[in-house]
Amino acid sequence: MINLVLIIKLIFLGIVEGLTEFLPVSSTGHLIVCADMVNFNDDAASLFEIVIQLGAILAVVWLYRAKIIKLIRNSIKELKSVIPHHDAGSRSSISSSFHLFISSPKDYPSLSFVINLFIAFVPASAVGFFFHGIIKNYLFNPITVSFALILGGYIILYIENKNIKVKTEEALDINKKSALIVGLSQILALIPGVSRSGATIMGGVCSGLSRKAAAEFSFFLAIPIMFAATFYDLYKSSSIINTDTVIIIAIGFIAAFISAVVVIKWFIRYISANNFKLFGWYRILFGALLLGFYYFK
Repeated sequence: MINLVLIIKLIFLGIVEGLTEFLPVSSTGHLIVCADMVNFNDDAASLFEIVIQLGAILAVVWLYRAKIIKLIRNSIKELKSVIPHHDAGSRSSISSSFHLFISSPKDYPSLSFVINLFIAFVPASAVGFFFHGIIKNYLFNPITVSFALILGGYIILYIENKNIKVKTEEALDINKKSALIVGLSQILALIPGVSRSGATIMGGVCSGLSRKAAAEFSFFLAIPIMFAATFYDLYKSSSIINTDTVIIIAIGFIAAFISAVVVIKWFIRYISANNFKLFGWYRILFGALLLGFYYFK
């Protein structure tokens, strides 16, 4: 039954999701801990924590709607120009498709970007599909989150101290090697507490992307990965969905969307002039506090 106390909990957790989804601090980790703090831990809560991420992702769609629409339109134009009007299985069509796949971003910038998103999308999606149950049953707990936060914080500090040379300033210019590195990095984010945005952004930085380009590519990559994860979880949990569940999800969804819009704008401004060390130190401190709290609980 939905009451005022539950509504406050839902809004709180939705805000936590929106504030942490795109920062390299682990939204899943924060949700696990915060849900435990407010005693929101049943089956509906697990579904809630996954689905409200879609609210945060739609904030990206909203803020980048002009770029997304332009990307789709240009991709269609470029596809028409590169694929001849032959039978799908013809040698000419296959040759053109292969040329498109190996082409540089300068040849077909929009299509190349879409292909690179696909390259980055596949690794974590495949691993997540086969190991979703194991990860959810054995790794979704505060102790795992604590260690992942601390280790991830040290990795961020290590990468930032290396001062890796920037080779790509804009996300649209990412190459396939960098996209693959980002995609492989995203596999680590299947561990709660690692942070999807943290893994993909730092993977992008390691491959030579600027901080802004790495963050924006991470934002765009979040759209297909989170849509896939959300609808897969909805399908797996269809038996527990009812009117109350829909209302619960809707409240958190709206709170996540609004808070994510605010934090994305701030985050892009911040990393345009600063590095990620602040987030590294935050992760270490927060992870240590959590570890101490749950160890002595």
